[in-house]
Amino acid sequence: MNKYQNLPELFFSKAKENLKNQHLLKINNNINQIESWTWSNSYSSVNKIYQFISSQNLEKNERILLVSENRPEWMAADIAIMSNQLIAVPNYITYTSRDFEHILNDSKPKGLIVSNKTLLDTVLMASKKINFELQFIICFDQFENTNIPNLTFYDDLIEDPSIEPNKYQSIQRNDPASIIYTSGTQGLPKGVILSHGGILSNCEGAYELLQTLKSPDLTFLTWLPLSHSYEHVVQFVTLMMEAKVFYNKSIETLLPTIKIAKPHIMTAVPRFYNNLFAKMQINLKNQSQFKQNLFNSAISLGTKKLHQQKLSFSEKILNFLLDKLVRKKVKNNFGGRLEAFVSGGGPLDSRVGEALNALGLKTLQGYGLTETSPVVSCNPLHKVKVETVGPIFPGVEVKLAEDGEILVRGENLMLGYWNNPEATSKTIIDGWLHTGDIGEFDGEGYLKITDRKKDIIVSLGGDNIAPSKLENLLTLSSDIEQACVFGEQKNYIAALIILSADSKATKEQIDLYIEKMNADLTQPEKIKRYHIIDEPFTIENNLMTPTMKVRRHEVEKKYSEVINEMF
Repeated sequence: MNKYQNLPELFFSKAKENLKNQHLLKINNNINQIESWTWSNSYSSVNKIYQFISSQNLEKNERILLVSENRPEWMAADIAIMSNQLIAVPNYITYTSRDFEHILNDSKPKGLIVSNKTLLDTVLMASKKINFELQFIICFDQFENTNIPNLTFYDDLIEDPSIEPNKYQSIQRNDPASIIYTSGTQGLPKGVILSHGGILSNCEGAYELLQTLKSPDLTFLTWLPLSHSYEHVVQFVTLMMEAKVFYNKSIETLLPTIKIAKPHIMTAVPRFYNNLFAKMQINLKNQSQFKQNLFNSAISLGTKKLHQQKLSFSEKILNFLLDKLVRKKVKNNFGGRLEAFVSGGGPLDSRVGEALNALGLKTLQGYGLTETSPVVSCNPLHKVKVETVGPIFPGVEVKLAEDGEILVRGENLMLGYWNNPEATSKTIIDGWLHTGDIGEFDGEGYLKITDRKKDIIVSLGGDNIAPSKLENLLTLSSDIEQACVFGEQKNYIAALIILSADSKATKEQIDLYIEKMNADLTQPEKIKRYHIIDEPFTIENNLMTPTMKVRRHEVEKKYSEVINEMF
């Protein structure tokens, strides 16, 4: 495997080797047909965006915002930005105007690449409010433009085929490639600076993990937001493996798209796998007792095999038959070629992981953080241990602190937080990144996460949510004295609320306040349920520390029944 100096070099090298081969695919919803790009098409798309940005005469390491749903142009824009020695700043399409105010202020981008008018309007609303001017805007989708002078449409960009991108050739592995914003403890997203070498080292580790699957027809399905560090690096893994990439637009179209794409590999967050297994269980109830018995036997015998327990002669025969009667049918629901699900972005329930693996859907759980580019460890294809996050990736070092905290070192570490040296120095100490997670190793070097030290909620969908941001917003109401929010590995956020002593607010008034508050929050942050409790959090009842911080775990213990009812 070649050792590349930077991410554009990886792309251009692979593109030139595969010009006529199929590369990027998506379903065109308007005509319900598959739109397909060859590697040559991808190269031309990158080149025309590259040439336009190059004409803007920007200095090295200037930032460009990228705001789009998953589509082939996303990859082209990302690589074109980096090829100009610039830093790509991917953003979620769910961000509000208020989120963009902070990101514009913090990253000071020179340009914006956006997919459609709705998203463009959201960013422009933010830029207008803080009086921030963008030098240029590229929009993928056409619309009638009457008042945006610096806007150019993607279809109007012209490629000069005689000009080949060359600025990328001087980019080194330790140069910044992207800034990915992730929730901070105060609620404001922090910009994590990832290097070319950091992302490449992750790709190299993933290649070693998956190289036995490499084939001319290897197909990845991508549907997690490409602005998430997890899916962002998968984009470059697909390049390294010279794979086809099939883009899915939304969760609603996922299952039909899977059947059309027939992927070999698919990445997702735990919520997808939980929902998938729950749907299987619901469908099972509508089947005959005979089919239910077959399904349950497939899980039972598959689990024994997963844990390398010996099967009796009769069990071996039955298990062989179940491959045909159950597992093959399950696999056909995913196109029939699926070799691996990869789970990341949060802990996967071991029971779900066990059942999926037992049913022939090999599910590899990994572990990582945005700050580690992002993967630290992952289960290998040949030996899955569902209760662990697998062995450490090649090129990554991990040690456990005295309190069990997982410390990480290697080329994959972030360069730091953008404009935040104080936060950087608190996170990376003596070259080791402090993850905030507690773990242990088993006898075979597989890492197991046992607890979460850091005060960040990770939803079932893998979103990082800062509880303090939501609690601060709740207590901005004169009627709310204290609040504590929950949602770790849940589908939504819920809150315990203590009203002010002199509050006469009705439930309807509290509902209205939360509704207005939710309007300025991203979808994963919105508070869906709440419960009002009478007893305030105090030092005396052990629900607050001497420094007046809420003891979240103590609150959770005391009010476990109430919290469980909200979910």
